[in-house]
Amino acid sequence: MTPWQRLQQIAPAAIGALLFTLSIAAIRSELRHYGWQNVLESLQNIAKVRLLAAFGLMLVNYVILTGYDTLAMVYLRQSITWGKTSFVGFVSYAISNSVGLALLSGSAIRYRLYQSWGLSPVIIAQAIAFCNFSFWLGLFAVGGITFMVEPLQLPAFLHLPFASVHPLGITFLAIVVGYLIATGSHRLPLKIGKWRLPKIPLPVSFAQIGLTAADWVLASGVLFILLPSHHHLGFAGFFGIYLLAQVSGIISNVPGGLGVFETVVLFLLTPQFSSVQVLGALLAYRVIYFWIPLAAASLSLGSFELWQHRQNSLSN
Repeated sequence: MTPWQRLQQIAPAAIGALLFTLSIAAIRSELRHYGWQNVLESLQNIAKVRLLAAFGLMLVNYVILTGYDTLAMVYLRQSITWGKTSFVGFVSYAISNSVGLALLSGSAIRYRLYQSWGLSPVIIAQAIAFCNFSFWLGLFAVGGITFMVEPLQLPAFLHLPFASVHPLGITFLAIVVGYLIATGSHRLPLKIGKWRLPKIPLPVSFAQIGLTAADWVLASGVLFILLPSHHHLGFAGFFGIYLLAQVSGIISNVPGGLGVFETVVLFLLTPQFSSVQVLGALLAYRVIYFWIPLAAASLSLGSFELWQHRQNSLSN
């Protein structure tokens, strides 16, 4: 066996082990940042009905998240079962949401899992590109509409060259509309400098946008339902705050937007709530939306690696 063949055998398992280690490290880091006592106190101060409702929305949201990979396999005409694409979608998003650098961590997980099921590197690369493109296309569409309807004032600490999110909304919508017009009227893939945008049929593009819209609405609903009931903030107004905080967290590349997301939400919600109430809801949200899925995905990935190791041992 040549060194290259040996590397090809070892590399997938090594990637899986590294991802599992990063997942455990992310859990330990966040627990160290908040502390068990603060987490438990925050959860105890929220009604159980709200916690259960938030947990239910989280479950539905992660089911929706698996649709990115399922849609990618349909678009690429690959006969991968729904069970496998759902497993890939859940594990990749649950881990990359907390580990950070979603483009790298999510891509590594997809490569590891799809490679083990026999997909070629070219198809895997196309699936990764499709999922990441779906996320940004949908985010620009949802964010563009929301920021146009709800022109929030931007916090000064973000150091952006405009006072409200209105210019962001215009920019986001212009990008989406421009892409849809271009892809609907050209047969060949679009080229912007060195970037080559995929030629995706309009029905698939609208499905991408719809999928992302459902994702963001459900994810924001998890935090909204954890806030105290005695307030006059409507969901539409809150949704704009949530999107702005998430975009800030994504741009920061901090794992899970930790700190950045909370700071923006805290700054924009404190006129309606006390900081203690907002912090309690944010802690409960992080536990329900990030930590529980991360723990489940880490165990799932670890179990998969053990099963793969056993299968390889039996075949050899």
